[in-house]
Amino acid sequence: MPSVGRAKVLAYRTVANQLHERVDADPGDLAVLDLGVPNVPAGTARQALAARTSRFDGDLAMVWSTRGARHLHRRADLPGLVAALWPVSDADAEARFGSKQIPDGGKLGIGAFRATAGAFAAVVKGPTSKGDASRGVSDLVPEALTYYCGPCKATHIAGSVFQQAGLAGGVQLDEAAATSVLLPIDDPPPVPEGPGDPSGLIRAYLRLLGPATPSDVAKYLGTTVTAIKPAWPDGLAEVSVDGRKTWIPEECLADLLDAGPVHGVRLLPASDPFLQARDRGVLTPQKEREREVWRVLGNPGALLVDGDLAGSWRAKVAGKRLAVTVSAWGPLRAPVRAAIDEEAQRAAAARGIPTAEVTVERGDT
Repeated sequence: MPSVGRAKVLAYRTVANQLHERVDADPGDLAVLDLGVPNVPAGTARQALAARTSRFDGDLAMVWSTRGARHLHRRADLPGLVAALWPVSDADAEARFGSKQIPDGGKLGIGAFRATAGAFAAVVKGPTSKGDASRGVSDLVPEALTYYCGPCKATHIAGSVFQQAGLAGGVQLDEAAATSVLLPIDDPPPVPEGPGDPSGLIRAYLRLLGPATPSDVAKYLGTTVTAIKPAWPDGLAEVSVDGRKTWIPEECLADLLDAGPVHGVRLLPASDPFLQARDRGVLTPQKEREREVWRVLGNPGALLVDGDLAGSWRAKVAGKRLAVTVSAWGPLRAPVRAAIDEEAQRAAAARGIPTAEVTVERGDT
């Protein structure tokens, strides 16, 4: 079994995620679209694309995707994505949406997804607010999937199953809307008749964020190792990462073993695909740094310098400028400071803001 350390893994992932050089390409051609680009909070997906390409065009759709979170995907990929996100079994379905809000809902298994998808198709016929869609869908699904909400004084479908079944129900999100507005997908993909097949998503995770373990992948998909075991793909190579047994697609092994130092600076938004890896101890071995980047609520962005995390950053709109505050984890060389300024301007442009202003809180040299 080949053995590699953290530095080589990060170098490989930086290149696999196209963070070593910015290209001038249709965003849909970016490798990270194989998994989708998270958009939490709103607007961060476009910033993640701007960290990789200088173009903002492309036929992309905003949908509720992995774990029911907002993602940008290639529109052409949506039919396959429905099948990839569909549970592989009743146990998998229960693991994905099981909640104390709906203690009996898990017993419905895949039936919960099927009923909710059908309700979406019946309710969302045109632009529909998330609240109106929730009320309409709640009225049509089995009672076991709903709960009484005291503050609203109303019965709601549990958000976990609601959002994870939206795409199968033919629903996309209006990316430009200030609030959550649902739209029907033209010629929507059919609801799967049998079990789902996440093997393509598993391979994409291992290609972009590997080498990784089945537990890493299960956490990313929001399920259990036992549930996804039947879908674990063939054609994988075993690799020891600092003594931990992991897997990567066989065709990627040579690139991993040959990975060398990478150079460049990026301001990664809070939900950048690079930060979606579940082995956070590889991304940053220091627990205090891990707690700084991945919080219960309100994650900052991450400063990436030469393929390694070097700080966090936040931004707020101040008039016609984006005020960017970088919290560095050590001294920053003058070329890195200059690159941060350039990246901040790109982050501002991705949000339609004319200019950016950068403040470095520590590590400034």
